[in-house]
Amino acid sequence: MTPFRSLFMAGAVLAATGLASPGAHAGDWHRHRGGHGGAVAAGIIGGLAVGALVGGALAAQAPPPPAYYAPPPAYPVPPPPVAYYAPPPVAYYVPPPPPPPVVYYEPPPVAYYAPPPRRHHGW
Repeated sequence: MTPFRSLFMAGAVLAATGLASPGAHAGDWHRHRGGHGGAVAAGIIGGLAVGALVGGALAAQAPPPPAYYAPPPAYPVPPPPVAYYAPPPVAYYVPPPPPPPVVYYEPPPVAYYAPPPRRHHGW
């Protein structure tokens, strides 16, 4: 709310309260002994209601305009680095040498040892 508008509203409220209030006279107050209690309560309640309305009007402000923020600039993503590998070593296939020939030997002849016969000494 602009300062001029606030001052204008405050002046309007003061002028309205000054014109709406009757002149004070207490000439016959001593005769009624509180017979105007309802009028006093109505004045207090009405004053509170008008004060709430004026205070709400002064306090209400327009919402701020919607804020728009531009997105951050988009930078292109660099490509991943190219990996260069060393070429594999040059190798030629050479078949393994043949295994040595297997030589089977004939088993030796089986010979049994026979113990000499027993001699009995006549016992």
